[in-house]
Amino acid sequence: MEFDLENPLTGCTTEQQPETIPDLFFSASDHMPSLIISQTSDFHICFRQEAISLALQAQYSCDLDPLVAYLAVNYIDRFMSKKEIQQGKPWVLKLLVASCLSLAAKMMNTHFSASDFQREQGFIFDTKTINQMELLVLNALDWRMRSITPFSFLSFFISLLEPKDPPLKQALKDRASEFIFKAQHEIKLLEFEPSIIAASSLIVASHELLPMQYSSSFKTSILSCQHVNKEKLLACSNAMQEMVERAGYESVSSTRTALSVLDQHYNKSVTDTSTSTSTITSVGMSMTPGKREIKRRKLNNHFNENKVGFSQR
Repeated sequence: MEFDLENPLTGCTTEQQPETIPDLFFSASDHMPSLIISQTSDFHICFRQEAISLALQAQYSCDLDPLVAYLAVNYIDRFMSKKEIQQGKPWVLKLLVASCLSLAAKMMNTHFSASDFQREQGFIFDTKTINQMELLVLNALDWRMRSITPFSFLSFFISLLEPKDPPLKQALKDRASEFIFKAQHEIKLLEFEPSIIAASSLIVASHELLPMQYSSSFKTSILSCQHVNKEKLLACSNAMQEMVERAGYESVSSTRTALSVLDQHYNKSVTDTSTSTSTITSVGMSMTPGKREIKRRKLNNHFNENKVGFSQR
């Protein structure tokens, strides 16, 4: 069954069933990386940045759905929180990224050629080595591959929005999704639960796309949700707003769609209420990739944790 990030528990319908919502909130912690940001070394921060950069390169060079790369990074984060990555073995990064991309593509029933990607990047691991690395990742993640991410909570929180116009809700969802993609690059946001990141992305998006009275009402509805920790939500929303302002990017399509809907249905409110639309950069990572290794590697030796350079945390 093809895995759907928005519907991780069932994966078979486009709308979340009401009875699955408490399960989503309850189970989300099992799919969070347990990295302690204050104790994360510069090496691990750089390792993560390079891993995300490499995953994004694969997204563009292999024409992957952005959700595949997003899911792969989720696997990488969770793996890094379970296994200690030893320094001095730079090929570990490439093997881990290729394996997590392969797993994510399999979960989402998407074609991904690890060999083509490796040739593009100038390194080669044989199929057996990648498969063994995949098994190591699966074991580290306790085979919980149907990750519960912020995308899993968008439909639930959007259902709290008044008014119910589908085009407006879709524009809000699209804008919030952009923020979620961007938030994955912010290591300090890893401490927040997926539901908090989803709610925060919608709050920030609503401030941008909705008149003041509607965004304020929407925020109140989210804060009133029994599953939401208000202090964490406010802290995450502030951090995400800072991220947006720092990035300074604009998503023309979603902004125009939302304003068009508002013009049609809430013309008076839009006229009477002063709203500002932040200019924000495109969702993509603005980090400098590491120096590409030209040397091709072929690993045919016996594969085990010590040789790969991982140890249990």
